[in-house]
Amino acid sequence: EQDNQTVLTEFLLLGLGETHELQSCLFLLCLTIYTVTMLGNILFIVLVAADSRLHTPMYFFLVNLSSLETCYSSTILPRLLGSFLTTDRTISVHGCMVQFFFFGTFATSECYLLAAMSYDRYLAICQPLLYTSLMNWKICIQMVAGSWTAGLLISTGITSFISHLRFCGPQAIDHFFCEEAPLLELSCSDTGMIRILTVILSFPDVVFPFLFTLASYVCIIAAILKIPSSMGRHKAFSTCSCHLTVVIVFYGSLFIVYMLPKTLPLRQLYKMFSFFYTVLIPLVNPLIYSLRNREVKGALERVL
Repeated sequence: EQDNQTVLTEFLLLGLGETHELQSCLFLLCLTIYTVTMLGNILFIVLVAADSRLHTPMYFFLVNLSSLETCYSSTILPRLLGSFLTTDRTISVHGCMVQFFFFGTFATSECYLLAAMSYDRYLAICQPLLYTSLMNWKICIQMVAGSWTAGLLISTGITSFISHLRFCGPQAIDHFFCEEAPLLELSCSDTGMIRILTVILSFPDVVFPFLFTLASYVCIIAAILKIPSSMGRHKAFSTCSCHLTVVIVFYGSLFIVYMLPKTLPLRQLYKMFSFFYTVLIPLVNPLIYSLRNREVKGALERVL
């Protein structure tokens, strides 16, 4: 029966909405978000590079986070904006696999990078006397390189398996980018092994970095609560509040998306939360680190 089925060579991404009037509003919204995201992250990178006072491990991790999220947004939004302009929602199977690969690489790398940043904050608060020796530039570079490598390897493994599937239809993907769950629904091959592999890889992909981050913040909060003065507690918490906010927003939306039942009534809610963590979080993160950080605001004033 599989030999008689037509193998698809392209998909149709249904996007965020069907009505023509809504497309114009969504185009302006996405264009504004993409422009502000790119400018905000690039400005943050330039600001840290230009001010020698920000040449510390924490800001080195933040620069890499901004670089990662710039690539993250560029994987999804330019293709989405192009579909709004041309009304052409088709994407080749190979193009879909490429988008899925880069999306998976950047998403996994962000999980590991957030874990590395939580370890940096743990050392700064719980082991301040050993911080300089334990968090030197060599270790920082190794942790960042490890984050990118882990994302690359895990995404390569999942993408290589999915790319060998046969896609026989229907042609439409009810999403605005190529994501794993909608892709598996279109396959006429046996996806049982890939679903098991996905569950197994979800542990090094998301679960382990999340548990490491969670354990770091349990230790951080316990150490902060032991500080006798309220001013000392506030000062210690202010050093990690921005990162904690980013972690809560990122993992909160991520778990909602992937734990939400993939039923038809919840499809629009699924896309809404996917839009939140793939598009809005890269926009919000540089604002969080800029508006809630006196060092960054001071550096901006000096540069201006």
